[in-house]
Amino acid sequence: MTLLDIGLYFGVAMLAGAMNSVAGGGTFLAFPVLILNGLSPLAANIACTVGLWPGTLSSIFAYRGQLDGHKKRMLPFLLMSFLGAVAGSLVLLNTPEITFKQLVPWLLLGATLVFTFGRHGLARLNIFSGEPTRSRIAFALLLQLIIAFYGGYFGAGIGILMLAMLQILGLTHVHQMNALKAFLGAMINGVSVVIFILLGNVVWPVVMVMVAGALTGGYFGARTALKIPPQYVRTFVSCVGFTMTAYFFYTTPLP
Repeated sequence: MTLLDIGLYFGVAMLAGAMNSVAGGGTFLAFPVLILNGLSPLAANIACTVGLWPGTLSSIFAYRGQLDGHKKRMLPFLLMSFLGAVAGSLVLLNTPEITFKQLVPWLLLGATLVFTFGRHGLARLNIFSGEPTRSRIAFALLLQLIIAFYGGYFGAGIGILMLAMLQILGLTHVHQMNALKAFLGAMINGVSVVIFILLGNVVWPVVMVMVAGALTGGYFGARTALKIPPQYVRTFVSCVGFTMTAYFFYTTPLP
């Protein structure tokens, strides 16, 4: 790995960590850059999960006060997050490289659409206000299991999906929702990180540089989050997502 590679991996992870701390969507930038620099799609996906995960822990620390009173309530959702992440990660590791490569454009497209338009869909979930019924809780648990499976397999855009799940539970306080989203997301990605490390599928030289970059970007991103309008960052992320989606549809051969 050259000094240029180190600078690239550190820089893209730092920017991705900052984006995640402000508006999310850092994977949309890091994942394509790793592929364009020579990593296989599968190796790039794993590197993003492991390399960017430490940066998400700072979000939990920042929101720790908002978790009070919700920890016990979230235990069943943590279990669903664990089970789904394990299943998704194992399915990913057993997906043939050529199959995953052909899925990449579709995964990017779906994640970009969720990231760009998901917030508008959340507004329609106001019908789920108030104390949740047993059926709503059961539906939310099933949804979290599916989200966690997707998170273990690919993961971009799971934040928006979990916000929708939390609104189904009747939550409306934005800081509490972001805190719980970060908490559950750290569980999903943390499980995937452990599985990827144990099974030896991590490109460590790349990942270690990305960890340093993500921690740096997450720290400074959190400090400037209140100064940068999140909608500007979201617009940038969406543009990157659609551009990379178009590129991979153009360059990926048909099955």
